Amino acid sequence: MISLSNLSYARPAIAAFAAMGVLWGTFAAVLPDLKTMLGVDESQLGLLIFCTPIAAISAMLVAPGFGAAVGRQALPLSVALMALAFALPGQASVWWLFPLAMACTGAATGLTDVLMNARVAAMETSRGLHLMNLAHAAYSFGYAGGAMLTGVLRGAGWGPDWVMGTMAALGVACAALTLEQDGRIEGLRKPKDGSGGALGWVPVIGGGIVLIAFMTENAAENWSALHIEKTLGGSPEEGALGPAMLALTMGFARLGGQGLAGRVNPYTLLRLGAVVASLGALVVAWAPGPGLAYLGFFVMGIGASVLAPTAFSLVGQLSAPGARARAVARATLLGYFGYFVGPPLLGLIAGSFGLRAAFVYAACLVGLVFVLAPVLARQRT
Repeated sequence: MISLSNLSYARPAIAAFAAMGVLWGTFAAVLPDLKTMLGVDESQLGLLIFCTPIAAISAMLVAPGFGAAVGRQALPLSVALMALAFALPGQASVWWLFPLAMACTGAATGLTDVLMNARVAAMETSRGLHLMNLAHAAYSFGYAGGAMLTGVLRGAGWGPDWVMGTMAALGVACAALTLEQDGRIEGLRKPKDGSGGALGWVPVIGGGIVLIAFMTENAAENWSALHIEKTLGGSPEEGALGPAMLALTMGFARLGGQGLAGRVNPYTLLRLGAVVASLGALVVAWAPGPGLAYLGFFVMGIGASVLAPTAFSLVGQLSAPGARARAVARATLLGYFGYFVGPPLLGLIAGSFGLRAAFVYAACLVGLVFVLAPVLARQRT
């Protein structure tokens, strides 16, 4: 278990991950009200949100330069910008302003995502700690907490403007908690003398594992409720329990993974996680009713929870010190495509073959981690 002193040391990273979870959990829970406010249908709303991942990926490309230029204030500033950006969609009651607001949230999220993962990697190597699972658990719990608090505020009659503005203020408070005396992230820029060396295959293979993990995780969160309601005949309340169970399971499992990190070989942990997540997805695919589907989501969440944090840690450990931050940034950029590609890809499969086939595909996809883990192990320098 992590000590109180190490927990205090990890506070800035934990606060950044929690802030991102709270803000995106809020957005997911308030989306029905945003749809009503804009007066659009589901397909039109999807088009209005389409620019969000594009803006995020674009911001990820400039994040290393931003972090190097701003120095120790990079992470607090990026989290504050992300929090403020999330207040904008609730104010954009005119449909043509909404994509601009979402582009701001995407860009600020992409910026923060690169910097917070790079900061955790630097913290891990500085003290020989394992913090990625703890940080990603903070995101999962923040996501669940943001969604639940948003539900309470919506139930009290709050509109999306007040809900998102209030949660943005909470995000700014989290940004204040990311302040530290020396929060510089070394190695964001390639040294001019070329001493940093090439990044090699480590961030590509590690980023591929993160991509698979994020693609499976996000697609399951997006399609689980629909699978329970449409395929298995569950009620809306039963459908809502699917993504909530997945997020909470991953949060608690990542806390458990924090205890396993350092005790279990990380490559073994990746392989075990892939097998368990695949089995969970297959249970979801063939479940006759919501009850067994919940069990599948529980198992799937346990397995998937360790994949991305472990891969990020290995990218940091296997990279040269002068290239570590850039390697983590590249793995983050590659992994983020999972958020962009996962849900629509599973939707395409579901539209053609049904949601059961979509979860069989998810099981096969996450099973590829079993193949990639030993390939990453051979990159040891």
